[in-house]
Amino acid sequence: MELDNKNESFRDSIATIDKQGKRAWIFPKKPSGKLYNLRAYLTYVYLLVFFGLPFIKLNGEPLFLMDILHKKFILFGMIFWPQDFFIFGLGMLIFIVFIALFTVVFGRVFCGWACPQTIFMEMIFRRIEYLIEGDANHQRELKQATWDKEKILKRVLKFILFVAISYLIANTLLCYLISFDEVAKMYTEPFTEHTGGLSALVIFTFVFYFVYSYLREQVCLIVCPYGRMQGVLLDKDSIVVAYDYERGEPRHKIKKNEDHGKGDCIDCGLCVKVCPTGIDIRNGTQLECVNCTACIDECDSVMEKVDLPIGLIRYASENGIKNKQKLRFTTRMKAYTAVLVVLMGIEVFLLTTRSDYDATILRAKGMLYQDQPNDKISNLYTIKLVNKTRKSLPVEIKVENLPAEIQLVGKALTVKNEDVSEGEFFVILKKSDVKQRKSILEIGVYSNNKKIKTVKTNFLSNISRSK
Repeated sequence: MELDNKNESFRDSIATIDKQGKRAWIFPKKPSGKLYNLRAYLTYVYLLVFFGLPFIKLNGEPLFLMDILHKKFILFGMIFWPQDFFIFGLGMLIFIVFIALFTVVFGRVFCGWACPQTIFMEMIFRRIEYLIEGDANHQRELKQATWDKEKILKRVLKFILFVAISYLIANTLLCYLISFDEVAKMYTEPFTEHTGGLSALVIFTFVFYFVYSYLREQVCLIVCPYGRMQGVLLDKDSIVVAYDYERGEPRHKIKKNEDHGKGDCIDCGLCVKVCPTGIDIRNGTQLECVNCTACIDECDSVMEKVDLPIGLIRYASENGIKNKQKLRFTTRMKAYTAVLVVLMGIEVFLLTTRSDYDATILRAKGMLYQDQPNDKISNLYTIKLVNKTRKSLPVEIKVENLPAEIQLVGKALTVKNEDVSEGEFFVILKKSDVKQRKSILEIGVYSNNKKIKTVKTNFLSNISRSK
């Protein structure tokens, strides 16, 4: 939006901080309208998925799990272990590029429509507050009122409900981190066996309560890094919640059916009163705006009452408003899309070719070779086996490019389901079969007569004496 320098003073401060530098509490007007109702429907779906996903299992495992302590991650039934972190890392890179591309095109739509902070704050906790304390004016009056019976009753009731919901969210989060089965054990087994999990539950509950009862919009303004990113990513072609200043200015107080001959904005200020971050969207795109669309619904309602076209505040780009242009697929957008397509292709390839097993074979440290009877020589190796499947596997190893004997150290090699196993073995060769000091061995790793991997390693010998 083009503004005179004298009107840029709003950027020197934020609505949530007063002139003394103290927190200015925001009491947003209760929103309503078509977009708010649509957000409500999406919230129901979101909550159904969020609270229901931990109960869904595939082959006895959670459909989604982020078990950081045990380094086990399950995404839609696929198990990822530390050996797969490069795939996970690439996935995160793709996600970051997607965010960048999405923000360049659509601004902070995610913040207003899909961000958990916005959904829980505006569609759950704020609704409870409206239900108990009333709309913005009643909440403001209650805050200033003395602690009488009515205020105590309302505040205690709100506290109980806020804590209860925070506790429910904390339990669900733990289900994503350690699985629903482990959370259930916390309630059925002795307290002393789950001190860590219960402590985490208490901490999460307190954090969520603090965020939704006190921190609130400060999460979007101060804590969230995505809000800082948008200042770099947005350009004049990005779709944002925008005020059509070409149509709205100059502002003018009007009455219904009055031919005022000026801008359509009647300067009612309701777009400011309904904003959960306290900004005036008429000042242009601002860092605090989370694209919640509350101002769009409120402005459309006012426009209908004064018989003016809706859309004075709407989803649009700056160029779209200034030049009356439609969304253009710019070179920048094309570049982001190309990078995203390439990365997604690599990710799909890695996922489809990902092995359920892994084996690493290394020569034992600090040892060269061992002379054996009957003119033979051996090397000692260590093997590390990773089984990403849900079945235990017996393991056999064979040297495939030279006639060799395998002599295991200890018991037979096996690896349990979803586990890592280690072992040691000797590779014994006839000295006559060794042609150089360092030979390449190709060792096949088999399970149930099926090769799961071929590993190459070195075999050292005393070649000078064998000659």
